Amino acid sequence: MSEKKVKIYSTPTCTYCVALKKFFEKNDVEYEEINVAEDEEALKEMKEKTGQMGVPVTEIGDDVVVGFEKKKISKLLEIN
Repeated sequence: MSEKKVKIYSTPTCTYCVALKKFFEKNDVEYEEINVAEDEEALKEMKEKTGQMGVPVTEIGDDVVVGFEKKKISKLLEIN
């Protein structure tokens, strides 16, 4: 299992965010969740990193993944 720091930018109403968090919990991935619906600074930071407003945005180490791209996220975290 990867020891990379994982951060998720999400909103409470996003179904893909919920699915991503369930995926992380199922695979014992520790993550920091940032609710961009409540945190304007985090929303601004997310937009600067990705150029867009869509969630979830996942930071895995130095990599950024927009959306719930299970294959890409699994590869970055070395989940089989």
